[in-house]
Amino acid sequence: MRKIVLLRHAKSSWDDYGLRDHDRPLGPRGWRDMPEMTKRLKARAIFPDLILSSTALRAKQTAQLVIEGLQLSPNVLIMNESLYHASAEAILNQIRNQSNSVNVLFVVGHNPGFNDLIELLGGSIDNLPTSGQYGFTAECEFWKDLSSANAKTLFIDYPKKSN
Repeated sequence: MRKIVLLRHAKSSWDDYGLRDHDRPLGPRGWRDMPEMTKRLKARAIFPDLILSSTALRAKQTAQLVIEGLQLSPNVLIMNESLYHASAEAILNQIRNQSNSVNVLFVVGHNPGFNDLIELLGGSIDNLPTSGQYGFTAECEFWKDLSSANAKTLFIDYPKKSN
């Protein structure tokens, strides 16, 4: 069984309106929320073999907080420019192209692509908030076969959710 966790980047800063969207860093709420969300992943004993992240600064910083919080090697992180504001189909394509040696995959990215991908894989959510996590299990031998027919919701978590 494979696991996929979609991690929406933590809350970003809007302090500098002159920055390109791609270059916006995390804001104070993002720096506060993501370590707590990482603790929740640790409590679930979900550790990635690979983290794919959008190249946006806020996504990269989110991925780095996950690596620190889960005490992972920085080598698990692959920055992927095509995940920056990607469509559901583009994200799914990136997942399907992963090595079959990867059993647990984290993807750090953005909405609306994540919301649409959750629906595409048979999940249900109105909006995955910043720092939100949506986990799936997939009963498929090969990533290329991932679809709504073999994906099931494992968990949904976000900062304001009471556990």
